[in-house]
Amino acid sequence: MKRKKERQNLHPKIQNYGREILDHSSYKDMKNFKQHGNVSVHDHCLRVAETSLRINEKLKKLRMHLNEREMVRGALLHDYFLYDWHDKKNRLKLHGFYHPGHALKNAERDFDLTKREKNIIKTHMFPLTITKIPTHRESWVVSIADKWCSLVETLKMRKPS
Repeated sequence: MKRKKERQNLHPKIQNYGREILDHSSYKDMKNFKQHGNVSVHDHCLRVAETSLRINEKLKKLRMHLNEREMVRGALLHDYFLYDWHDKKNRLKLHGFYHPGHALKNAERDFDLTKREKNIIKTHMFPLTITKIPTHRESWVVSIADKWCSLVETLKMRKPS
């Protein structure tokens, strides 16, 4: 019952394309890890998927067509690293550089991914990860959406001091 209620608030394309991912127990665990401010990794990934779809709507007007399914799935999994990067005891050094690789490894373990979905996950931190350059339009869109959502979450969605 709760799962259905949570899904009612999601964009229909995220519900449709991401059903397998959203229902996975490890994906649900991301609700327990903070990403930016008081936003969970789970909610951040949903925001990135939704923002990617909004960007895609603008691109359609320019006659640029993206694979929405792969873009949404890549966005949902782009931060699928499954650890608390804020935990000082277990903190991985240089999280920003290395978490795309951890996310990709976990996603490949739990889901069947396309080449495009793998590229989205692996390259979403470009240009920080300067050698991991997006090679698909969907990868560029998710990377830009991730930066926008991260900025908004960091500046606007912090717990009051």
